[in-house]
Amino acid sequence: MLSSMNRNNVTYLNPGTVILIGIPGLEHVQFWIGFPFFTVCLVAVLGNVVLLIIIPAERSLHQPMYIFLAVLAATDIGLCAAIAPKMLAIFWFRAYSMAFDACLAQLFFIHTLQCMESGILLAMAFDRYIAICDPLRHTSILTPSILGRMIVVVVVRAVVLVGLLPLLIKRLHHFQSIQIAHSYCEHMAVVKLAADDVRINKICGLFVGFSILGFDMVFILISYAFIFQVVFHLQQKEARLKAFNTCTAHIFVFLEFYILAFFSFFSHRFGHVVPSTHILLSTIYLLLPPALNPIVYGVKNMVIRKRVAQIFLLNQGCQ
Repeated sequence: MLSSMNRNNVTYLNPGTVILIGIPGLEHVQFWIGFPFFTVCLVAVLGNVVLLIIIPAERSLHQPMYIFLAVLAATDIGLCAAIAPKMLAIFWFRAYSMAFDACLAQLFFIHTLQCMESGILLAMAFDRYIAICDPLRHTSILTPSILGRMIVVVVVRAVVLVGLLPLLIKRLHHFQSIQIAHSYCEHMAVVKLAADDVRINKICGLFVGFSILGFDMVFILISYAFIFQVVFHLQQKEARLKAFNTCTAHIFVFLEFYILAFFSFFSHRFGHVVPSTHILLSTIYLLLPPALNPIVYGVKNMVIRKRVAQIFLLNQGCQ
């Protein structure tokens, strides 16, 4: 509802819907931009579904690293499901409107799954640290019950902290616009619409970002610092190469995830990045890791490669 009819100063009281405009400045080519994003989502979903089929079925993969990888795969599928349908509907069918509560639900699921992914990457780094720095105690430290507790902590932390964001937005009643300059409901993009005081929302957003992404990144860096310290002191060249080879995939995924994450995080709050560039990069940041994770981790593992080959050969044999 409009609380003021002045065209230059219109405010909306408890709006029921919002308008997602997609990528500002690129509306004329959004239809074509949708195809590469659809391809990335398709690769992500198919790759992660394959991991979720192979890991439970293959007993040799019932190890902490691959259990975390299975959780990561489920998280990535959820992330694609939260973003892609509405985004592609905007690009292809011009379905710009969205219920305000549905927007808040999308915001919650996207940021929760994003924070869960960060937590799983930290758990995988901890697993690599134990496996390389204290291999004899690896199985005794990372028992099934400990793995379960770690996963529960990652999920609960994300749900509780991210859950504050939509609750704080719900307390806002006056909005200066209902047009969100984004292809999905991102926290700061929604907060910037408000005409009320949003200092608490901004502070809470920074707190959640630093207490999850910042915390995880610091401890992942510490884990790899200890790992490399041990690796450099290994006497055998083959052992050093094997250890480096084990960590390469993790480091690649870690750098790709956190560099784009903090670019998106800071540019929305403090930067002066062209909106189309920011939105493209923030969307790529959310959709690219789910597509890369099964490729990076799957290619590095012989068992997964063989099972994938068997699946394709079986399908060809049936044809």
